[in-house]
Amino acid sequence: MKRNPTFILLLLFLTLPLSAFAAEKFTVELTINNGVFTPEVLNVPTKKIIRIKVSNIGDQPAEFESTQLRKEKVLAPGASSVVVIAPLREGTYTFFDDFHLDLPKGKIIASEQVE
Repeated sequence: MKRNPTFILLLLFLTLPLSAFAAEKFTVELTINNGVFTPEVLNVPTKKIIRIKVSNIGDQPAEFESTQLRKEKVLAPGASSVVVIAPLREGTYTFFDDFHLDLPKGKIIASEQVE
């Protein structure tokens, strides 16, 4: 019985664990309370997908926004969500709450030393 090469590749693909295809992820948590970020600085590793769990614990709408990273997420009071960022190069990236531009910005610092 002759085997079809496409069938063999498909069979191999289906038997590999899904984790073999998943890129490593690094998760951090961030709260916003009426425009105030906690923590103000997020230290993340380079070369990993970044997941930021954002929670608005204030009584006003909030927005996680970074023009450098081209990400934005609006949250109603009491809401939570996740912002996913592709692996970053070493450097500093700012984020802010568009509803509270008068308050300090937050920073994401990507470094090879973070694990």
